[in-house]
Amino acid sequence: MADAHRDSILRLGSQHYVTGIVHEWVGAVSPALYLNAMERGEVFFVATGRIAGAAQVLGFSSDCVIDGTTHGASAYVRAVAARRRVGSRLLALAESFARSSGATEIRIEASLGAVDFYKHHGFVETTHGCVTLPSGTRMPCVFMRKELR
Repeated sequence: MADAHRDSILRLGSQHYVTGIVHEWVGAVSPALYLNAMERGEVFFVATGRIAGAAQVLGFSSDCVIDGTTHGASAYVRAVAARRRVGSRLLALAESFARSSGATEIRIEASLGAVDFYKHHGFVETTHGCVTLPSGTRMPCVFMRKELR
């Protein structure tokens, strides 16, 4: 999963950030990232497929409880899977899981390159700001939300 995550950052997200931020962002991706998230209750949905004949993770999405009925979500896909509805299907799985868990709202800290993707799926911007990477580097993002019905 980490390889797909890094590919997504480097090949899709990097064009929206300076090199230093991209290196910090990629550097934060490790298997421990997902294990720690799962220990905190985050649920992952993974899409696989074949790339050059080899089985690979094409992308993933996740759902986590932020507070009560407010959940957080994310979706990443490899560049080779972009614009093939893989991310859309993965996000739909995370949303469906959130709904079935009693969520009435999903919040996302969207990277600058993902804003249009999330808007296409019904998310609205609430504000612009930054997230702090593990190194302390601040990375610009757009905070978004979607009401679930």
